[in-house]
Amino acid sequence: MAKFMVKASYNAEGARGLLKDGGTARREAVDKSIKALGGSIEAFYFAFGDADAYVIVDVPDVTSGIALSLAVNSTTAVHVSTIPLITPAEMDAACKKTVSYRAPGA
Repeated sequence: MAKFMVKASYNAEGARGLLKDGGTARREAVDKSIKALGGSIEAFYFAFGDADAYVIVDVPDVTSGIALSLAVNSTTAVHVSTIPLITPAEMDAACKKTVSYRAPGA
């Protein structure tokens, strides 16, 4: 399973929909979409500030995460940033890889 943090920001249309339906209904709608992809929600929180909601999801693969992002952003009622989350073990494996890289101008 691939794990993502989805950072959501509502525009005026999305905020009106949230006011009309409420937070629990919005979580249920998101849960239905994630389950249809074969995934699950680990955490769902509304917030204020830069983003209006943070959702941590598990989906079967990276393409499912991309599909989710495309579907949500295509509505224009909400903008999401879909951020892949990396486990400590995955980071350990990445740290052990050798990468040949030259900085610009070096």
